[in-house]
Amino acid sequence: MATFSTGERKKRPQGDRRSQEMSLNLQRTFEAAIMTQLYPRSQIDIYVQILQSDGGNYCACVNAATLALIDAGIPMKDYVCACSAGFVSDTPLMDISNLEETIGGPEMIVALLPKSEQIVLFQMNNRLHVDNLEPVLELATKGCKDVYAVLDRVVRDHVTEVCSSLDRS
Repeated sequence: MATFSTGERKKRPQGDRRSQEMSLNLQRTFEAAIMTQLYPRSQIDIYVQILQSDGGNYCACVNAATLALIDAGIPMKDYVCACSAGFVSDTPLMDISNLEETIGGPEMIVALLPKSEQIVLFQMNNRLHVDNLEPVLELATKGCKDVYAVLDRVVRDHVTEVCSSLDRS
C-alpha cells in the first residue's frame, strides 16, 4: 500500500500485518487458478500497489491481477473474481466501502472461479449469525459473477481491438 493511500500515514507500509496477510491471500488465491504445472521450476510474481484505499482493497487487487495475468498470457483455469459483502443494519450489502468497513459490521470477502463456481478464498471479518450467512454469501457470489461479466467483456473487446490492428498492418 502506498503511504498516501489512506487517511492515516504509515512509515513502513510493506511490513505491516495487513499487507502481509493480503500478500499471502493473493498467493493462495492465484495458486488455485494459475496452471503452474505448465511452468515447472518457475516463479510468477504478482505485484500490486494500492494508490487509494477506500474499501475493497483485496477484491480490487484480485480483479486487477486477473486482468494483468490474462494480458501477460499466463494460462489460468478460469478468471479469478473477487467481491466483498457485508451486513449493515439488517441489510446485506455488496462491494462495501471503507466507511461501511469501519462501522464494524461483518464483512465477507469471496474470490471465485466463476465458471465452476469454485470458491478459492473465503474470508470473514467479524461474526455473522448463521441465518444471515446464506444471503450475504449469495450476494458476494453474485458480485463475483457481475465482475466476471465486466472483465470478460473488457478482455474480449481488447482482443478484438488488438486483432483488428494486426489485420491492418
